[in-house]
Amino acid sequence: MISSSTTNQPPPPPPPETAWVNTYQNLLPQWRSFSLSHQWHPIIPISISRVNQFDAASLDIEMSAMLKEQKVFSLMKPGILFQYEPELEFLIWRFSIWVDKPTPGIALMNLRYRDERSVEARPKVRTGLEGPGLTVAQKIWYCIATVGGQYIWACLQSFSAFRRWGDSERRLLTRRAWILIQRIEGLYKAASFSNLLIFLYTGRYRNLIERVLRARLVYGTPNMNRVVSFEYMNWQLVWNKFSEMLLLLFPLLNSSIVKKFLSPFSKDKSGSTTDDTACPICQASPTIPFLALPCQHRYCYYCLRTRCTAAPSFCCSRCHEPIVAMQRHGAVVNHKTSG
Repeated sequence: MISSSTTNQPPPPPPPETAWVNTYQNLLPQWRSFSLSHQWHPIIPISISRVNQFDAASLDIEMSAMLKEQKVFSLMKPGILFQYEPELEFLIWRFSIWVDKPTPGIALMNLRYRDERSVEARPKVRTGLEGPGLTVAQKIWYCIATVGGQYIWACLQSFSAFRRWGDSERRLLTRRAWILIQRIEGLYKAASFSNLLIFLYTGRYRNLIERVLRARLVYGTPNMNRVVSFEYMNWQLVWNKFSEMLLLLFPLLNSSIVKKFLSPFSKDKSGSTTDDTACPICQASPTIPFLALPCQHRYCYYCLRTRCTAAPSFCCSRCHEPIVAMQRHGAVVNHKTSG
């Protein structure tokens, strides 16, 4: 039961009209500080293929080599392109990086350079690939490091090696300069190796220059396929490694041993069709004929001398008998192969 005294109490007076304004002004600084401290900048983690980034560098090197092999340069003096190689690298930088375009290898891998410093401060990110290109300062420092720095360092190394700064008989100042150059080169190689390990783990910044400049390679178009197919790349890698292996093994093989090994499988097993007057190595008429002893088969002096020098146990290519000496055709004096 409600008492009459409770029901007869007057209602509380309404707040003044300025109460809401005063409360809002009192709480506004707290809201602003809270919103600034809890502001969310969405950063989408993206993963750029490490193979693409390495392939971009390899393609740039290959295209530079193809540019130097053009027929128009064959009319110039031999070796002139090596003198102007820094100028060619500068032209590639001038018409690619400087004008906000990727290099040919980077373009083939659907990549571009992005200023990573400006991306961290962007409040709106949709795909994680947004962001401006390199600034003017980054482009200039990139040119100084890649073109000018490498050229100056190569010239310094060649000059110090030519002047023999590392000799102990030289002056103490040049000796210290040589030691300093070697230490700087060692530190740079160690830092490059450490950067490579970090790159393999994180997928960012292929070399030290990109890491210092904060120039990261990202995809140019999110949904664009690779221009170079995997099948072509695998074939190219296999062929390159196979050719390198052949170039490494061929100088170690003795041609006479290979011919002797393959001779039983040859279709022409009769020696009736061979010309006994021709050199069995070069298959030409000997200009300076020499006889192999004791079998007395005729060879070119240069062919026989080089084979006997390379392999002291060289056997005759016709009869497979070991050659112990060589004699000029029509002479009496013997020339030992050991000499």
